[in-house]
Amino acid sequence: MTWSQMQPLLEQACVETLIMVGWSTLISVALGLPIGVLLVLTDKGGLLQNGLVNKVIGQIVNVGRSMPFIILMVALMSFTRWITGTTIGSEAAIVPLAIGGIPFFARLVETAVREVDHGLVEAVQAMGGNTWTIVRRVLVPEALPSLIASITTTIVALIGYSAMAGTVGGGGLGDLAVRYGYQRFETGLMWITVAVLAVVISLIQFAGDYAARSLHHRGGRQGSGPRLRLLKAKEPATTAATADAGKAG
Repeated sequence: MTWSQMQPLLEQACVETLIMVGWSTLISVALGLPIGVLLVLTDKGGLLQNGLVNKVIGQIVNVGRSMPFIILMVALMSFTRWITGTTIGSEAAIVPLAIGGIPFFARLVETAVREVDHGLVEAVQAMGGNTWTIVRRVLVPEALPSLIASITTTIVALIGYSAMAGTVGGGGLGDLAVRYGYQRFETGLMWITVAVLAVVISLIQFAGDYAARSLHHRGGRQGSGPRLRLLKAKEPATTAATADAGKAG
């Protein structure tokens, strides 16, 4: 097979992989983030401590993470057909990819949020902040560098899952490697596909690491310290202004 024959196949496979991974990542982050935060909040000593809820959610996440993706795809075929109307193609592969990515990302979020300094949470509570304020102003912003790294890890994992989805007609680079590289003995195309996957994963990992480091250097977990100090400084500043006015009087 010549390069002119390979090129359109590779371009189509790259687009399919991008669609699958892109949509499944968005769904995984949108649903995995609140689940991971909720696991921390409902844990022992958490702001919304609830042992039953924490155990139920944790067990669901554990089951989702422990199931091999290829088995998950087969188990979800009926659900996938109900959602998309088919079990073949990149659109159908988004369903198991997202369902496999949600618990994976949720556990990474839980780990990232647990690393936030509890003293910051106590400081916001002392200022009268409620649970939503603590999550929005402290937990998520302080864990943001780790969350970016977690998203990067999730994207890389989903690319690997998408390659496995290709073995059962999911489309993308995995499907191209199986249909042409393995079944038609086009070894050259298969190795080019492997190289493309390696380059894409390397670029994503580099971009994710760079973004996480940049956020950490700009403030990251240490960023709330100055912000909290500024909030606390408002009251002394007002007091000082009142004292100056009294002296002037």
